[in-house]
Amino acid sequence: MKLHADKPDQLSVTAYGDGWIAVNGERHTTSLVLGAAGSVSDWGVSRFDALNEQHFAGLIKEGEPVPELVILGSGLRLRFVPPSLLRPLIERRIGVETMDTGAACRTFNILAGEGRRVVAALLIEA
Repeated sequence: MKLHADKPDQLSVTAYGDGWIAVNGERHTTSLVLGAAGSVSDWGVSRFDALNEQHFAGLIKEGEPVPELVILGSGLRLRFVPPSLLRPLIERRIGVETMDTGAACRTFNILAGEGRRVVAALLIEA
């Protein structure tokens, strides 16, 4: 599916498919974290069942605004992580929404386009 940003200078998911996501036209084949402030980084996890508390603690980055919402793209289908893994976010009163990765990409674009402090943690399983 191809997506188009309203503001071309803003970070957005421009396309995605099975096993890949394009951010501002650059294709990625490993799980990644997108910040509305413009950061793109490797998430360091390749399987849903490998997720742990440190993966979620790492979504809060020094020097970047604390997100108001984290969108978890759980892969090709919707899967929920145990709440105990989300403790680092919950303790900081950061909302978490879980959806399949395609829906997470679309939702990130909408919220980032509205100027919201959102982070998308997008799982691309190998």
